[in-house]
Amino acid sequence: MYPGYYAELTPDKAAIIMAETGETVTYRELDEEANRLSRVLRESGLRPGDHFAFCLENHARLLPIVWGAHYAGLYYTALSPKLTSDEMAYILEDCGATAFVTSVSIGEPAVDAVSRLPQVTLRLMVDGVANGFESYERVVAGASSAPLEDRPEGQDFFYSSGTTGRPKGVQVPLPGTTLGEPEPATELCQRMFNVTDRTVYLSPAPLYHAAPNRFSRSVLRSGGTVVVMERFEPEVYLQTVERYQCTFTQVVPTMFIRMLKLPEGMRTKYDLSSLTDVVHAAAPCPPEVKRQMIEWWGPVIHEFYGGTEANGFIYCNSEEWLAHEGTVGRAISGQIHILDEDGNDVPVGSTGAVFIAGGGNFEYHNDPEKTKESHDPRGRGWSTLGDVGHLDADGFLYLTDRKSYMIIVGGVNVYPQEAENILVMHPAVADVAVLGVPNDDTGEEVKAVVQPVDMLAAGDDLAAELIAYCREHLAPIKCPRSVDFREELPRHATGKLYKRLLKDEYWGTAGRTI
Repeated sequence: MYPGYYAELTPDKAAIIMAETGETVTYRELDEEANRLSRVLRESGLRPGDHFAFCLENHARLLPIVWGAHYAGLYYTALSPKLTSDEMAYILEDCGATAFVTSVSIGEPAVDAVSRLPQVTLRLMVDGVANGFESYERVVAGASSAPLEDRPEGQDFFYSSGTTGRPKGVQVPLPGTTLGEPEPATELCQRMFNVTDRTVYLSPAPLYHAAPNRFSRSVLRSGGTVVVMERFEPEVYLQTVERYQCTFTQVVPTMFIRMLKLPEGMRTKYDLSSLTDVVHAAAPCPPEVKRQMIEWWGPVIHEFYGGTEANGFIYCNSEEWLAHEGTVGRAISGQIHILDEDGNDVPVGSTGAVFIAGGGNFEYHNDPEKTKESHDPRGRGWSTLGDVGHLDADGFLYLTDRKSYMIIVGGVNVYPQEAENILVMHPAVADVAVLGVPNDDTGEEVKAVVQPVDMLAAGDDLAAELIAYCREHLAPIKCPRSVDFREELPRHATGKLYKRLLKDEYWGTAGRTI
């Protein structure tokens, strides 16, 4: 299915609702706008398999724009509104986009980025115009709302979040099918998360990111309603669930943490009984956080492990997690292999690099070396997202950390996620990153960079308290020797931590990288 089917079946039903304002896009309006944009894109010279890009905040136009590109059979790339003009220009040039849509609120970075790229010939702006751009509303309104004669399925072309380097485009093959034919992500949502035409999906995350965008498209392929928050605020999220009787939502662990730290009276005043399926992913969830969320919301919480690369799907529900505490699930799509440094499978319970066999194919656009690094050196077609972990006897996967985040203290491997899981539960901690910093004797030492709940409390006393708190739960070698405080940590809006930026600060003057 696709939105056009429901535009005929339930034309006046809400397809998209903006949570804060209540602005609504019906299925008829969604389908007509997507048809109009698809014609504008074709008339500008784009053909199926060509590249289109957009950069918008969570906006009522964003999903219709996605579907317009999809109806035209294009690869489409979403850019974060938080990027600099240099970063935008890099992605636009790298993906080869010749058409670009942004909003007036993005402003100067978008204008500056496309001013350097003459190959971007179609430039449209929502909610206003700026130098070099035409009005999106005017141009699209002038096109016919009749469907294109040929409509192959388009394909998203997301970029990695760049947590360990410059973002890379994740290219998967075009489906090669006609618009509306069965599609794996939608079938998975329908089977695993009970998505139907009665679903009310709450998206609190940025829609330029792969998971919320794909979940939203699956709901719209199924005839449900997508409620979009402009930005996540913990109490507003709870209010929105109650207001719209949301049934399905996808969040990240930092959202759980922020909701758990609300005052008890605030947490319990809202009716959340409509929620039947809550999915979390994108970053490690501390086990204590997961336990508390299941106690609060009940066994409605699902977890999956995967990436923009869509090279497999690892999943567990609440009951499975409680029986295998700390797991991220077992393989639903693909097969998990844990490999040693030589590419050999390790025994059950042993730690190694996590590879997926039999999952989806992908490559990193314009980066054959990174593509090669992400695949099994023995040429078996297995791929990795760069994580380290182990399997238990029942086939459930437990992640230790990203390989690139491992700290080596005097020859001992330390995985910072263990200390992060402890420290984030301290009532004075809003966010935390644990990383290795230079030490002339041991090579590296463990440091915590903490965003406190109250910056006025930051200081030597709190640092000593946090180190002692961590040592109550972990061996001293795994705990920070020192703590620095920041007003905010560099987190991606999807919850991923840009630990690379922090590491660069501490290693920049060391004269070495490890």
